[in-house]
Amino acid sequence: MDEAPEAILAALDRDARRIETPCGAGRMAWRVWGPADEDAAPLVLFHGGSGSWRHWARNILPLARHRLVVCPDLPGLGESALPPPADTPAPVAAVVRAGLADILGPGRRYDLCGFSFGALLAGHVAAQAGEELRSVTLVGAGALGLRRQVTELVKVRSVAGEARLAAHRHNLASLMFADAHNIDALALAIQEANTQAARFKSRGFASSTSLKDAIARARCPVALLYGERDAIAWPELELRFQALREVQPEAWTGVIPGAGHWVAYEAAEAFNAVLLDMLRRRIGL
Repeated sequence: MDEAPEAILAALDRDARRIETPCGAGRMAWRVWGPADEDAAPLVLFHGGSGSWRHWARNILPLARHRLVVCPDLPGLGESALPPPADTPAPVAAVVRAGLADILGPGRRYDLCGFSFGALLAGHVAAQAGEELRSVTLVGAGALGLRRQVTELVKVRSVAGEARLAAHRHNLASLMFADAHNIDALALAIQEANTQAARFKSRGFASSTSLKDAIARARCPVALLYGERDAIAWPELELRFQALREVQPEAWTGVIPGAGHWVAYEAAEAFNAVLLDMLRRRIGL
């Protein structure tokens, strides 16, 4: 019998080293997997909007065989406190970057991969970072100055039971997955846990040029990945690659066939392989 979703997530949580750093009036929660020695190369993963570290549930252990994997709950999401009030993502990114310096130590070099809203924050971290940031990979990114199709989502906070489960399934099928048959019990459990804890609203940034403006200032190698049927980019993925190359002409780009917005979950094996391969070819690790 397949392991229960709650047991899978609990086991991942137990395997992690949990660390806290300052965030607004409270604390920001981080989890770290993999070797604790100083020689291990850190790979930092930023989850998506209304999410938590659980967005990476199918990636953490495979990636931790090769890297030190660092996953925060971004400010105002998961177990992390709200950030100070901000009109742009830049101050939020500064909080996250300061937390990373506390965890890794000043100047320790790392690679950064951000998904959706996490890609936006990763771009702003890249704009602020120095030589400690070796590369940044953007996954399912918005805020590149391009229009996107409207995705109708169902509100879940006022419903319970089977209706709540159906609402989660609808939202995952509409926004996160290319094929609704790939929505399994673990994905639904992650969506429920993330929804319960989400307080920070990030959707207002998606239609801006905030990421494009920030990533233009990055001084490290940049990559952009999408699932082939990503709801926020389909059918104009190439326009998004062009928008990135306008500010980062040497950027790497890639598409994972048959996957949707939450490509790291829906096509986890392919995503893990592509991410590690891109990092090896760009920086040798």
